Amino acid sequence: MFSLKDKTAVITGASGGIGLSTTKRFIEAGAKVFIGDIKDSTELANNLGCTWVKTDVSNEESVKNLMEKASEDHGKIDILVNNAGIVLPNKNIANADVNEYKRALDINLMGVVYGMKYGQRHMNTGGAIVNNSSLAGIIGFAGYGAYCTSKAAVVEITRVAAIELADQNIRVNCICPATVNTSMAYAKGNELELKLAEATLPQRRLCEPEEIAALIHFLSSDDCKFLSGQAINVDGGYTAGIAMPIIENMLGDAE
Repeated sequence: MFSLKDKTAVITGASGGIGLSTTKRFIEAGAKVFIGDIKDSTELANNLGCTWVKTDVSNEESVKNLMEKASEDHGKIDILVNNAGIVLPNKNIANADVNEYKRALDINLMGVVYGMKYGQRHMNTGGAIVNNSSLAGIIGFAGYGAYCTSKAAVVEITRVAAIELADQNIRVNCICPATVNTSMAYAKGNELELKLAEATLPQRRLCEPEEIAALIHFLSSDDCKFLSGQAINVDGGYTAGIAMPIIENMLGDAE
């Protein structure tokens, strides 16, 4: 079950975090993995037995090159995981920096758009695309306007792509994780998010990248052929409602 034997997968942003966990899981499941990352991942790729090409997802030609090389080296693509992204420091709209919004959109949104535009050209019928959005693409978080906007756009473009690529039998879904225990979560300026996660997530812990990789694996497998156009929250129950211990803590703080 959930075998990826002889499947060719392309994963962006695979040098760490969710991308790396997904790469390792895919290889264990039998996939041939081609990773695209702006960071030099030559040694990593050699150690894992996969292939790396330097890729800037905000650059259309760079993403086009990634898909072409993956297809040339490994044959047609079966799975595409548009994972690369950034989070920007906490800043309210009143102090918004237009360039930060543009940067977030260039990487978080356009990286996905370019991936789907060129990836589907080299995909087998019955392929799967998984886009990495965020819980911040589903609900708003004060101070994260640029990030929330870019991730919300990923949710909507996923739905559009699922409809447009259905006649090619290519499924397109996106994942919307809460804060994940990766280096990105601990970036300078992101302290508020960590405090928020600790205070409000019902399971009172961060999501682990391996847990996200497991969902991506399922969505990419042939066992999941009728699921498409969905944005799946991976939030430890956050969007289900407020847990009683959290309410008690809030009321205690109010007193």
